Amino acid sequence: MSEAKKTTNHKEIMAWAEKHDGVPAVIKGTDDDGSGEGVLRIHFPKKSSDNDNFEEISWDEFFEEFEENKLALLHDPNGVFNKLVNRD
Repeated sequence: MSEAKKTTNHKEIMAWAEKHDGVPAVIKGTDDDGSGEGVLRIHFPKKSSDNDNFEEISWDEFFEEFEENKLALLHDPNGVFNKLVNRD
């Protein structure tokens, strides 16, 4: 079993996501009109049947919010697990 790795390196995050068919996304708002602020995620559309709840965004948008919220990516190098966490 491999250990999770924590990173804030944008190039490393993009390379890891793309290697595992991930795209930058937000979970669409859950309020009545769907306009609520989305939760940042790396989404795997080829592996998920729940694609309707995700909205793909650009890497620039992703990293702007990533930096604004001082996040880091905790991930399994083999692509089994990922989670956005606080850097601290």
